[in-house]
Amino acid sequence: MCLISFGILAAGCSGEKPDSIMVPTMADVTKVTTAQGHLVGFTAKNGGHVWRGVPYGADTSGKNRWRAPRPAPSWEGVREALNFAPVCPQIATSFTPIESFTNGKLEGSEDCLALDIYAPANTDKKQLPVMLWIHGGSNVSGSSQLYVGENLAVNENVIIISVQYRLGPLGWFSHPALVESAPTAEDASANFGILDLIAALKWTRDNVAAFGGNPENVTIFGESAGGHNVTSLLASPLAEGLFHRAIIQSGSFDSVTIEAARGKTGDLPNPSLEVAQRLGGPEKFHSASLADVFAAFELETTDAEGFMELPRIIRDGVALPQTPLRDSFGSLETFHNVPIISGTNKDEMKLFYLFDERLTETKFGQFIVAKDQDFYDAASDYSTRVWKINSVDKPLALMRDAGHNNVYGYRFDWDEGGKFLWMDFAKMLGAAHAVEIPFVLNRFKLLGEDGDKLMFGKKTAESREKLSRAMGAYWASFARSGVPQLQGSIAWPAFGSQAKLIYFDSANDGGITVQSGDDDFDKLVNDLKSDTRLSIEQRCEIAQGLIEWTPELKPVLRVIQGCK
Repeated sequence: MCLISFGILAAGCSGEKPDSIMVPTMADVTKVTTAQGHLVGFTAKNGGHVWRGVPYGADTSGKNRWRAPRPAPSWEGVREALNFAPVCPQIATSFTPIESFTNGKLEGSEDCLALDIYAPANTDKKQLPVMLWIHGGSNVSGSSQLYVGENLAVNENVIIISVQYRLGPLGWFSHPALVESAPTAEDASANFGILDLIAALKWTRDNVAAFGGNPENVTIFGESAGGHNVTSLLASPLAEGLFHRAIIQSGSFDSVTIEAARGKTGDLPNPSLEVAQRLGGPEKFHSASLADVFAAFELETTDAEGFMELPRIIRDGVALPQTPLRDSFGSLETFHNVPIISGTNKDEMKLFYLFDERLTETKFGQFIVAKDQDFYDAASDYSTRVWKINSVDKPLALMRDAGHNNVYGYRFDWDEGGKFLWMDFAKMLGAAHAVEIPFVLNRFKLLGEDGDKLMFGKKTAESREKLSRAMGAYWASFARSGVPQLQGSIAWPAFGSQAKLIYFDSANDGGITVQSGDDDFDKLVNDLKSDTRLSIEQRCEIAQGLIEWTPELKPVLRVIQGCK
Protein backbone atom coordinates (compact mmCIF):
# COMPACT_ATOMS: atom_id res chain seq x y z
CA MET A 1 0.00 0.00 0.00
CA CYS A 2 1.54 3.31 -1.07
CA LEU A 3 0.04 6.19 0.86
CA ILE A 4 1.52 8.82 -1.41
CA SER A 5 0.20 7.26 -4.58
CA PHE A 6 -3.36 6.83 -3.33
CA GLY A 7 -4.30 9.59 -5.76
CA ILE A 8 -2.17 12.39 -4.28
CA LEU A 9 -5.25 13.48 -2.37
CA ALA A 10 -6.95 13.47 -5.71
CA ALA A 11 -10.17 15.07 -4.68
CA GLY A 12 -8.46 17.87 -2.83
CA CYS A 13 -9.64 20.29 -5.48
CA SER A 14 -11.63 18.02 -7.72
CA GLY A 15 -13.81 15.52 -5.91
CA GLU A 16 -14.13 11.75 -5.86
CA LYS A 17 -13.26 8.88 -8.15
CA PRO A 18 -16.28 8.06 -10.33
CA ASP A 19 -18.14 4.82 -9.78
CA SER A 20 -16.83 2.08 -12.02
CA ILE A 21 -18.75 -0.90 -10.61
CA MET A 22 -22.35 -0.16 -11.56
CA VAL A 23 -23.17 -0.40 -15.28
CA PRO A 24 -26.25 1.78 -15.80
CA THR A 25 -29.17 0.55 -17.89
CA MET A 26 -32.06 2.58 -19.23
CA ALA A 27 -35.10 2.94 -17.00
CA ASP A 28 -38.32 3.97 -18.72
CA VAL A 29 -39.48 5.66 -15.53
CA THR A 30 -36.74 8.28 -16.07
CA LYS A 31 -37.93 9.34 -19.53
CA VAL A 32 -38.37 13.12 -19.71
CA THR A 33 -38.77 15.72 -22.43
CA THR A 34 -36.45 18.72 -22.62
CA ALA A 35 -36.34 21.61 -25.07
CA GLN A 36 -33.79 19.64 -27.11
CA GLY A 37 -35.63 16.34 -27.20
CA HIS A 38 -36.55 13.21 -25.26
CA LEU A 39 -34.11 11.91 -22.67
CA VAL A 40 -33.87 8.72 -20.63
CA GLY A 41 -31.59 7.99 -17.70
CA PHE A 42 -31.24 5.21 -15.15
CA THR A 43 -32.03 4.33 -11.55
CA ALA A 44 -29.20 4.55 -9.02
CA LYS A 45 -28.54 1.99 -6.28
CA ASN A 46 -30.33 4.17 -3.75
CA GLY A 47 -33.43 4.45 -5.96
CA GLY A 48 -32.68 7.95 -7.21
CA HIS A 49 -32.98 8.90 -10.85
CA VAL A 50 -29.85 9.90 -12.77
CA TRP A 51 -29.22 11.51 -16.14
CA ARG A 52 -25.58 11.87 -17.19
CA GLY A 53 -23.91 13.95 -19.86
CA VAL A 54 -26.92 16.12 -20.73
CA PRO A 55 -25.73 18.87 -23.11
CA TYR A 56 -26.61 22.46 -22.28
CA GLY A 57 -24.34 24.09 -24.87
CA ALA A 58 -22.92 23.40 -28.31
CA ASP A 59 -19.41 22.23 -29.17
CA THR A 60 -16.99 25.05 -28.25
CA SER A 61 -14.34 24.21 -30.83
CA GLY A 62 -13.65 26.05 -34.09
CA LYS A 63 -15.63 29.22 -34.57
CA ASN A 64 -17.16 28.79 -31.10
CA ARG A 65 -13.79 28.85 -29.32
CA TRP A 66 -13.31 31.92 -27.12
CA ARG A 67 -16.92 32.93 -27.76
CA ALA A 68 -20.02 32.89 -25.60
CA PRO A 69 -21.59 29.41 -25.53
CA ARG A 70 -24.15 28.59 -28.18
CA PRO A 71 -27.33 26.58 -27.44
CA ALA A 72 -27.06 22.82 -27.51
CA PRO A 73 -28.46 21.25 -30.68
CA SER A 74 -31.65 19.23 -30.63
CA TRP A 75 -31.78 15.50 -31.36
CA GLU A 76 -34.20 13.01 -32.86
CA GLY A 77 -35.70 10.11 -30.96
CA VAL A 78 -34.76 9.34 -27.35
CA ARG A 79 -31.27 10.21 -26.15
CA GLU A 80 -29.67 7.83 -23.64
CA ALA A 81 -28.20 9.80 -20.74
CA LEU A 82 -26.25 6.92 -19.22
CA ASN A 83 -22.66 8.04 -19.65
CA PHE A 84 -20.74 11.08 -18.51
CA ALA A 85 -19.83 13.66 -21.13
CA PRO A 86 -16.19 14.16 -22.14
CA VAL A 87 -14.38 16.40 -19.68
CA CYS A 88 -13.46 19.90 -20.74
CA PRO A 89 -9.85 20.10 -22.05
CA GLN A 90 -7.22 20.11 -19.32
CA ILE A 91 -3.79 18.79 -18.48
CA ALA A 92 -4.40 15.65 -16.45
CA THR A 93 -3.07 15.59 -12.90
CA SER A 94 -3.58 13.43 -9.84
CA PHE A 95 -6.14 16.00 -8.70
CA THR A 96 -8.49 14.72 -11.42
CA PRO A 97 -8.65 10.95 -10.78
CA ILE A 98 -10.30 9.73 -13.97
CA GLU A 99 -9.19 6.20 -14.88
CA SER A 100 -8.54 6.88 -18.55
CA PHE A 101 -6.37 9.94 -17.87
CA THR A 102 -2.58 9.99 -18.14
CA ASN A 103 -0.97 12.54 -15.85
CA GLY A 104 0.75 15.34 -17.70
CA LYS A 105 -1.18 14.71 -20.93
CA LEU A 106 -3.82 16.89 -22.58
CA GLU A 107 -7.18 15.23 -22.04
CA GLY A 108 -10.77 16.08 -22.88
CA SER A 109 -12.86 17.52 -25.69
CA GLU A 110 -14.11 21.00 -26.52
CA ASP A 111 -17.55 19.44 -26.92
CA CYS A 112 -17.94 19.26 -23.15
CA LEU A 113 -20.70 21.65 -22.06
CA ALA A 114 -22.87 19.16 -20.21
CA LEU A 115 -24.36 18.46 -16.81
CA ASP A 116 -25.42 15.50 -14.70
CA ILE A 117 -28.77 15.48 -12.92
CA TYR A 118 -29.72 13.58 -9.75
CA ALA A 119 -33.29 13.43 -8.46
CA PRO A 120 -35.32 11.44 -5.92
CA ALA A 121 -37.73 8.98 -7.48
CA ASN A 122 -40.92 10.76 -6.42
CA THR A 123 -40.49 13.96 -8.43
CA ASP A 124 -43.72 14.12 -10.45
CA LYS A 125 -44.90 17.73 -10.35
CA LYS A 126 -43.16 18.19 -7.01
CA GLN A 127 -41.38 21.44 -7.90
CA LEU A 128 -38.41 20.52 -5.71
CA PRO A 129 -35.56 22.89 -4.80
CA VAL A 130 -32.70 22.76 -7.30
CA MET A 131 -29.04 22.82 -6.25
CA LEU A 132 -26.49 23.37 -9.04
CA TRP A 133 -22.96 22.28 -8.07
CA ILE A 134 -19.89 24.02 -9.56
CA HIS A 135 -16.74 21.94 -9.22
CA GLY A 136 -13.35 23.20 -8.12
CA GLY A 137 -9.90 22.64 -9.54
CA SER A 138 -8.33 26.12 -9.77
CA ASN A 139 -10.46 26.69 -12.89
CA VAL A 140 -7.92 24.64 -14.82
CA SER A 141 -9.08 21.08 -14.05
CA GLY A 142 -12.01 19.02 -12.83
CA SER A 143 -15.26 17.60 -14.16
CA SER A 144 -18.86 17.00 -13.19
CA GLN A 145 -18.45 13.22 -12.94
CA LEU A 146 -16.20 13.60 -9.90
CA TYR A 147 -19.18 14.77 -7.83
CA VAL A 148 -22.01 12.27 -7.60
CA GLY A 149 -25.08 13.89 -6.04
CA GLU A 150 -27.56 11.03 -5.77
CA ASN A 151 -27.28 10.62 -1.99
CA LEU A 152 -27.91 14.28 -1.21
CA ALA A 153 -30.78 14.31 -3.71
CA VAL A 154 -32.54 11.32 -2.17
CA ASN A 155 -31.74 12.18 1.46
CA GLU A 156 -33.07 15.72 1.21
CA ASN A 157 -35.64 15.48 -1.60
CA VAL A 158 -33.89 18.00 -3.83
CA ILE A 159 -32.62 18.08 -7.40
CA ILE A 160 -28.80 18.11 -7.69
CA ILE A 161 -27.14 19.25 -10.91
CA SER A 162 -23.37 18.93 -11.40
CA VAL A 163 -22.09 21.08 -14.26
CA GLN A 164 -19.01 21.25 -16.50
CA TYR A 165 -17.57 24.47 -17.93
CA ARG A 166 -14.57 25.53 -19.97
CA LEU A 167 -11.29 25.55 -18.06
CA GLY A 168 -7.83 27.05 -18.19
CA PRO A 169 -6.85 28.93 -21.36
CA LEU A 170 -10.17 28.08 -23.02
CA GLY A 171 -12.20 29.40 -20.10
CA TRP A 172 -10.36 32.64 -19.32
CA PHE A 173 -8.52 34.51 -22.07
CA SER A 174 -8.44 38.05 -23.39
CA HIS A 175 -7.02 39.51 -26.58
CA PRO A 176 -7.97 42.76 -28.36
CA ALA A 177 -8.62 40.89 -31.62
CA LEU A 178 -11.30 38.76 -29.96
CA VAL A 179 -13.06 41.89 -28.74
CA GLU A 180 -12.83 43.64 -32.11
CA SER A 181 -14.21 40.67 -34.02
CA ALA A 182 -16.90 39.69 -31.51
CA PRO A 183 -20.24 39.00 -33.25
CA THR A 184 -22.21 39.81 -30.07
CA ALA A 185 -21.63 41.80 -26.89
CA GLU A 186 -21.22 38.64 -24.82
CA ASP A 187 -18.66 37.27 -27.29
CA ALA A 188 -16.40 40.16 -26.24
CA SER A 189 -16.12 38.72 -22.74
CA ALA A 190 -12.94 37.21 -21.31
CA ASN A 191 -14.76 34.97 -18.79
CA PHE A 192 -15.94 32.15 -21.02
CA GLY A 193 -16.16 29.71 -18.11
CA ILE A 194 -18.53 32.07 -16.31
CA LEU A 195 -20.61 32.49 -19.48
CA ASP A 196 -20.85 28.68 -19.63
CA LEU A 197 -22.23 28.59 -16.09
CA ILE A 198 -24.75 31.27 -16.98
CA ALA A 199 -25.81 29.18 -19.98
CA ALA A 200 -26.19 26.14 -17.68
CA LEU A 201 -28.41 28.21 -15.38
CA LYS A 202 -30.54 29.29 -18.34
CA TRP A 203 -30.87 25.65 -19.41
CA THR A 204 -31.87 24.79 -15.85
CA ARG A 205 -34.49 27.56 -15.81
CA ASP A 206 -36.01 26.26 -19.06
CA ASN A 207 -35.83 22.51 -18.43
CA VAL A 208 -35.54 21.54 -14.77
CA ALA A 209 -39.31 21.31 -14.25
CA ALA A 210 -39.26 18.17 -16.42
CA PHE A 211 -37.07 16.53 -13.76
CA GLY A 212 -39.28 17.63 -10.87
CA GLY A 213 -37.38 20.83 -10.05
CA ASN A 214 -38.62 24.34 -9.39
CA PRO A 215 -36.98 26.84 -11.78
CA GLU A 216 -37.93 29.62 -9.36
CA ASN A 217 -35.89 28.06 -6.55
CA VAL A 218 -32.32 27.44 -7.71
CA THR A 219 -29.29 27.42 -5.40
CA ILE A 220 -25.76 27.62 -6.78
CA PHE A 221 -23.04 26.07 -4.65
CA GLY A 222 -19.40 25.27 -5.26
CA GLU A 223 -16.07 24.66 -3.58
CA SER A 224 -12.66 26.30 -4.08
CA ALA A 225 -12.60 27.60 -7.67
CA GLY A 226 -16.24 26.58 -7.79
CA GLY A 227 -16.86 28.90 -4.85
CA HIS A 228 -14.91 31.63 -6.64
CA ASN A 229 -17.23 31.16 -9.61
CA VAL A 230 -20.23 31.44 -7.29
CA THR A 231 -19.00 34.88 -6.13
CA SER A 232 -18.52 35.84 -9.78
CA LEU A 233 -22.08 34.86 -10.63
CA LEU A 234 -23.30 36.89 -7.65
CA ALA A 235 -21.69 39.97 -9.23
CA SER A 236 -22.42 39.21 -12.88
CA PRO A 237 -25.16 41.38 -14.42
CA LEU A 238 -25.77 38.58 -16.93
CA ALA A 239 -26.84 36.18 -14.16
CA GLU A 240 -29.71 38.34 -12.91
CA GLY A 241 -32.71 36.24 -11.87
CA LEU A 242 -31.12 32.88 -12.76
CA PHE A 243 -30.56 31.71 -9.18
CA HIS A 244 -32.08 32.45 -5.81
CA ARG A 245 -29.51 31.39 -3.17
CA ALA A 246 -25.75 30.91 -3.14
CA ILE A 247 -23.30 28.82 -1.08
CA ILE A 248 -19.56 29.55 -1.23
CA GLN A 249 -17.39 26.72 0.10
CA SER A 250 -13.75 27.81 0.56
CA GLY A 251 -14.12 30.31 -2.25
CA SER A 252 -12.52 33.61 -3.15
CA PHE A 253 -13.53 37.19 -3.92
CA ASP A 254 -10.50 38.15 -6.04
CA SER A 255 -10.33 39.34 -9.65
CA VAL A 256 -7.83 40.80 -12.13
CA THR A 257 -8.07 43.69 -14.56
CA ILE A 258 -8.36 43.14 -18.27
CA GLU A 259 -4.91 44.71 -18.66
CA ALA A 260 -3.36 42.29 -16.16
CA ALA A 261 -5.11 39.38 -17.87
CA ARG A 262 -3.41 40.39 -21.11
CA GLY A 263 -0.05 40.64 -19.36
CA LYS A 264 0.22 44.40 -19.82
CA THR A 265 0.47 45.33 -16.14
CA GLY A 266 1.72 43.71 -12.98
CA ASP A 267 3.58 40.42 -12.74
CA LEU A 268 0.94 38.04 -14.08
CA PRO A 269 2.83 35.98 -16.72
CA ASN A 270 0.07 35.67 -19.31
CA PRO A 271 1.17 37.66 -22.34
CA SER A 272 -1.74 37.19 -24.72
CA LEU A 273 0.20 38.83 -27.56
CA GLU A 274 2.89 36.16 -27.23
CA VAL A 275 0.25 33.41 -27.20
CA ALA A 276 -1.28 34.83 -30.37
CA GLN A 277 2.13 34.94 -32.01
CA ARG A 278 2.85 31.32 -31.09
CA LEU A 279 -0.46 30.29 -32.66
CA GLY A 280 0.38 32.13 -35.88
CA GLY A 281 -1.63 35.29 -35.21
CA PRO A 282 -5.21 36.01 -34.08
CA GLU A 283 -6.48 34.61 -37.36
CA LYS A 284 -5.57 31.17 -35.98
CA PHE A 285 -7.61 31.55 -32.78
CA HIS A 286 -10.51 29.51 -34.14
CA SER A 287 -8.64 27.14 -36.44
CA ALA A 288 -5.62 26.06 -34.38
CA SER A 289 -5.74 22.54 -33.00
CA LEU A 290 -6.50 21.99 -29.33
CA ALA A 291 -2.95 20.71 -28.81
CA ASP A 292 -1.50 23.85 -30.40
CA VAL A 293 -3.62 26.07 -28.14
CA PHE A 294 -2.32 24.42 -24.99
CA ALA A 295 1.24 24.33 -26.35
CA ALA A 296 1.06 28.10 -26.86
CA PHE A 297 0.62 28.52 -23.10
CA GLU A 298 3.61 26.37 -22.13
CA LEU A 299 6.46 28.11 -20.35
CA GLU A 300 9.65 28.42 -22.36
CA THR A 301 12.23 28.89 -19.65
CA THR A 302 15.09 26.73 -18.45
CA ASP A 303 14.20 27.05 -14.78
CA ALA A 304 10.45 26.36 -14.91
CA GLU A 305 8.13 23.82 -16.45
CA GLY A 306 4.41 23.72 -17.02
CA PHE A 307 2.11 26.51 -18.11
CA MET A 308 1.79 30.23 -17.73
CA GLU A 309 -0.15 31.33 -14.69
CA LEU A 310 -3.61 31.89 -16.07
CA PRO A 311 -5.83 34.78 -14.98
CA ARG A 312 -8.93 33.72 -13.10
CA ILE A 313 -12.00 35.94 -12.98
CA ILE A 314 -11.34 38.93 -15.23
CA ARG A 315 -12.96 42.36 -14.93
CA ASP A 316 -13.96 42.40 -18.57
CA GLY A 317 -16.91 44.80 -18.38
CA VAL A 318 -19.12 42.14 -19.95
CA ALA A 319 -19.64 39.13 -17.68
CA LEU A 320 -18.22 41.09 -14.73
CA PRO A 321 -17.97 44.77 -13.84
CA GLN A 322 -14.64 46.52 -14.32
CA THR A 323 -14.46 47.26 -10.58
CA PRO A 324 -12.78 44.73 -8.25
CA LEU A 325 -15.00 41.74 -7.59
CA ARG A 326 -14.76 42.15 -3.82
CA ASP A 327 -15.93 45.78 -4.04
CA SER A 328 -19.13 44.63 -5.72
CA PHE A 329 -20.35 43.30 -2.38
CA GLY A 330 -20.26 46.70 -0.70
CA SER A 331 -23.51 47.86 -2.29
CA LEU A 332 -26.87 46.19 -2.87
CA GLU A 333 -26.81 47.74 -6.33
CA THR A 334 -23.77 45.78 -7.51
CA PHE A 335 -24.47 42.17 -6.54
CA HIS A 336 -27.48 39.88 -6.51
CA ASN A 337 -28.59 40.14 -2.91
CA VAL A 338 -29.98 36.63 -2.60
CA PRO A 339 -29.42 34.68 0.64
CA ILE A 340 -25.74 33.73 0.87
CA ILE A 341 -23.62 31.27 2.87
CA SER A 342 -19.83 31.45 2.90
CA GLY A 343 -17.48 29.24 4.89
CA THR A 344 -14.04 27.69 5.12
CA ASN A 345 -12.37 24.68 6.74
CA LYS A 346 -10.27 24.80 9.90
CA ASP A 347 -7.12 23.44 8.22
CA GLU A 348 -7.56 24.57 4.59
CA MET A 349 -3.86 24.89 3.85
CA LYS A 350 -2.79 21.48 5.09
CA LEU A 351 -3.83 20.03 1.76
CA PHE A 352 -1.20 22.17 0.06
CA TYR A 353 1.45 22.12 2.79
CA LEU A 354 1.34 18.32 2.89
CA PHE A 355 3.60 18.28 -0.18
CA ASP A 356 5.77 21.26 0.75
CA GLU A 357 9.32 19.96 1.15
CA ARG A 358 10.13 22.83 3.52
CA LEU A 359 7.57 21.46 5.97
CA THR A 360 7.30 17.72 5.38
CA GLU A 361 9.37 14.69 4.55
CA THR A 362 8.67 11.15 3.43
CA LYS A 363 9.53 8.04 5.42
CA PHE A 364 10.29 4.88 3.47
CA GLY A 365 8.98 6.50 0.29
CA GLN A 366 5.39 6.22 1.46
CA PHE A 367 4.54 8.05 4.67
CA ILE A 368 4.38 11.85 4.80
CA VAL A 369 5.27 13.36 8.17
CA ALA A 370 5.96 16.87 9.41
CA LYS A 371 9.58 17.87 9.97
CA ASP A 372 8.37 20.01 12.88
CA GLN A 373 4.71 19.43 13.76
CA ASP A 374 4.35 22.74 15.62
CA PHE A 375 5.74 24.70 12.68
CA TYR A 376 3.58 22.72 10.24
CA ASP A 377 0.45 23.38 12.29
CA ALA A 378 1.26 27.07 12.79
CA ALA A 379 1.99 27.66 9.11
CA SER A 380 -1.39 26.15 8.27
CA ASP A 381 -3.19 28.01 11.07
CA TYR A 382 -2.11 31.49 10.00
CA SER A 383 -2.49 31.05 6.25
CA THR A 384 -5.87 29.38 6.77
CA ARG A 385 -6.94 32.34 8.92
CA VAL A 386 -6.02 34.70 6.07
CA TRP A 387 -8.22 32.59 3.77
CA LYS A 388 -11.10 32.79 6.25
CA ILE A 389 -10.73 36.55 6.80
CA ASN A 390 -10.71 37.18 3.06
CA SER A 391 -13.50 34.74 2.20
CA VAL A 392 -15.83 34.87 5.21
CA ASP A 393 -15.26 37.62 7.78
CA LYS A 394 -14.55 40.57 5.50
CA PRO A 395 -17.00 39.87 2.63
CA LEU A 396 -19.89 38.91 4.92
CA ALA A 397 -19.30 42.04 6.99
CA LEU A 398 -19.20 44.05 3.77
CA MET A 399 -22.57 42.63 2.69
CA ARG A 400 -24.06 43.03 6.15
CA ASP A 401 -22.96 46.66 6.36
CA ALA A 402 -24.46 47.27 2.92
CA GLY A 403 -27.84 46.25 4.34
CA HIS A 404 -27.92 42.60 3.23
CA ASN A 405 -29.09 40.64 6.26
CA ASN A 406 -29.50 37.17 4.77
CA VAL A 407 -25.84 36.14 5.02
CA TYR A 408 -24.49 33.19 7.00
CA GLY A 409 -21.01 31.92 7.82
CA TYR A 410 -19.62 28.53 8.82
CA ARG A 411 -16.40 26.74 9.65
CA PHE A 412 -15.89 23.02 9.06
CA ASP A 413 -13.83 21.43 11.84
CA TRP A 414 -13.93 17.64 11.39
CA ASP A 415 -10.35 16.41 11.83
CA GLU A 416 -10.66 12.76 12.83
CA GLY A 417 -8.89 11.08 9.92
CA GLY A 418 -7.31 7.73 10.69
CA LYS A 419 -3.70 6.71 11.21
CA PHE A 420 -1.51 4.03 9.65
CA LEU A 421 2.02 3.60 10.97
CA TRP A 422 3.71 7.00 10.50
CA MET A 423 0.94 8.57 8.40
CA ASP A 424 -1.53 10.38 10.65
CA PHE A 425 -4.36 11.96 8.68
CA ALA A 426 -5.71 13.81 11.73
CA LYS A 427 -2.42 15.67 12.09
CA MET A 428 -1.32 15.99 8.47
CA LEU A 429 -4.69 16.78 6.87
CA GLY A 430 -7.15 17.53 9.62
CA ALA A 431 -10.06 19.57 8.26
CA ALA A 432 -8.16 20.37 5.07
CA HIS A 433 -9.32 22.00 1.87
CA ALA A 434 -12.18 19.99 0.27
CA VAL A 435 -12.66 17.58 3.19
CA GLU A 436 -16.16 19.00 3.74
CA ILE A 437 -17.34 17.88 0.27
CA PRO A 438 -17.97 14.21 1.23
CA PHE A 439 -19.96 15.43 4.22
CA VAL A 440 -22.15 17.74 2.13
CA LEU A 441 -22.74 15.13 -0.59
CA ASN A 442 -23.01 12.28 1.95
CA ARG A 443 -20.50 10.26 -0.01
CA PHE A 444 -17.19 9.44 1.67
CA LYS A 445 -15.02 9.15 -1.40
CA LEU A 446 -12.19 11.64 -1.53
CA LEU A 447 -8.67 10.19 -1.56
CA GLY A 448 -8.99 7.04 -3.63
CA GLU A 449 -9.79 3.57 -2.34
CA ASP A 450 -6.76 3.09 -0.05
CA GLY A 451 -6.73 6.66 1.26
CA ASP A 452 -10.46 6.66 2.00
CA LYS A 453 -10.17 3.48 4.09
CA LEU A 454 -7.69 5.27 6.33
CA MET A 455 -9.18 8.75 6.27
CA PHE A 456 -12.73 7.60 6.89
CA GLY A 457 -12.28 4.61 9.17
CA LYS A 458 -14.88 2.42 10.84
CA LYS A 459 -14.33 4.05 14.23
CA THR A 460 -15.78 7.33 13.04
CA ALA A 461 -18.44 5.92 10.71
CA GLU A 462 -21.45 6.56 12.93
CA SER A 463 -20.47 10.08 14.01
CA ARG A 464 -19.42 10.99 10.46
CA GLU A 465 -22.76 9.89 9.09
CA LYS A 466 -24.64 11.99 11.64
CA LEU A 467 -22.54 15.07 10.86
CA SER A 468 -22.90 14.49 7.13
CA ARG A 469 -26.67 14.14 7.29
CA ALA A 470 -26.89 17.28 9.42
CA MET A 471 -24.77 19.31 6.99
CA GLY A 472 -26.75 18.07 4.01
CA ALA A 473 -29.97 18.96 5.82
CA TYR A 474 -28.74 22.51 6.58
CA TRP A 475 -27.68 22.98 2.94
CA ALA A 476 -31.05 21.69 1.70
CA SER A 477 -33.01 23.78 4.22
CA PHE A 478 -31.20 26.83 2.90
CA ALA A 479 -32.03 25.77 -0.66
CA ARG A 480 -35.71 25.39 0.23
CA SER A 481 -36.25 28.61 2.16
CA GLY A 482 -33.13 30.77 2.11
CA VAL A 483 -32.72 30.18 5.85
CA PRO A 484 -30.46 27.30 7.05
CA GLN A 485 -32.50 26.11 10.01
CA LEU A 486 -33.42 22.61 11.16
CA GLN A 487 -36.22 21.89 13.59
CA GLY A 488 -34.81 20.59 16.84
CA SER A 489 -31.22 21.40 15.88
CA ILE A 490 -28.75 24.17 16.62
CA ALA A 491 -30.02 27.48 15.22
CA TRP A 492 -27.68 28.94 12.59
CA PRO A 493 -27.69 32.72 13.17
CA ALA A 494 -27.24 35.27 10.43
CA PHE A 495 -23.86 37.02 10.32
CA GLY A 496 -25.05 40.01 12.32
CA SER A 497 -23.26 42.58 14.43
CA GLN A 498 -21.75 39.85 16.63
CA ALA A 499 -20.45 37.93 13.59
CA LYS A 500 -21.57 34.49 14.75
CA LEU A 501 -20.64 31.40 12.75
CA ILE A 502 -21.83 27.82 12.94
CA TYR A 503 -19.02 25.31 13.48
CA PHE A 504 -19.48 21.81 12.04
CA ASP A 505 -17.80 18.98 13.95
CA SER A 506 -18.75 15.48 15.01
CA ALA A 507 -20.22 14.61 18.39
CA ASN A 508 -16.85 13.04 19.22
CA ASP A 509 -15.21 16.46 19.19
CA GLY A 510 -17.63 19.14 20.33
CA GLY A 511 -20.45 18.65 17.84
CA ILE A 512 -22.23 21.43 15.97
CA THR A 513 -21.89 24.72 17.84
CA VAL A 514 -22.30 28.46 17.31
CA GLN A 515 -19.33 30.65 18.14
CA SER A 516 -18.00 34.10 17.46
CA GLY A 517 -16.23 33.86 14.15
CA ASP A 518 -14.98 37.42 13.93
CA ASP A 519 -11.30 37.60 12.94
CA ASP A 520 -9.10 40.23 11.38
CA PHE A 521 -5.51 40.87 10.43
CA ASP A 522 -4.68 42.76 13.64
CA LYS A 523 -5.70 39.77 15.75
CA LEU A 524 -3.75 37.45 13.47
CA VAL A 525 -0.55 39.52 13.75
CA ASN A 526 -0.83 39.80 17.53
CA ASP A 527 -1.22 36.04 17.80
CA LEU A 528 1.74 35.43 15.50
CA LYS A 529 3.94 37.81 17.53
CA SER A 530 3.31 35.86 20.73
CA ASP A 531 3.06 32.31 19.38
CA THR A 532 5.23 30.21 21.70
CA ARG A 533 5.26 27.28 19.24
CA LEU A 534 7.59 29.21 16.95
CA SER A 535 11.13 30.47 16.89
CA ILE A 536 11.85 34.01 15.65
CA GLU A 537 13.02 32.56 12.34
CA GLN A 538 9.83 30.55 11.96
CA ARG A 539 7.65 33.56 12.76
CA CYS A 540 9.48 35.55 10.11
CA GLU A 541 9.14 32.77 7.55
CA ILE A 542 5.39 32.55 8.15
CA ALA A 543 5.10 36.35 8.01
CA GLN A 544 6.91 36.51 4.68
CA GLY A 545 4.66 33.83 3.22
CA LEU A 546 1.56 35.72 4.32
CA ILE A 547 2.87 38.94 2.77
CA GLU A 548 3.49 37.20 -0.56
CA TRP A 549 -0.09 35.93 -0.52
CA THR A 550 -1.74 39.09 0.85
CA PRO A 551 0.44 42.19 0.24
CA GLU A 552 -1.85 44.36 2.35
CA LEU A 553 -0.48 42.53 5.39
CA LYS A 554 3.02 43.94 4.83
CA PRO A 555 2.67 47.05 7.03
CA VAL A 556 1.28 45.15 10.02
CA LEU A 557 3.62 42.16 9.78
CA ARG A 558 6.68 44.40 9.81
CA VAL A 559 6.15 44.89 13.55
CA ILE A 560 7.15 41.31 14.33
CA GLN A 561 10.33 41.67 16.32
CA GLY A 562 13.45 40.25 14.74
CA CYS A 563 12.19 40.15 11.15
CA LYS A 564 13.88 42.19 8.46
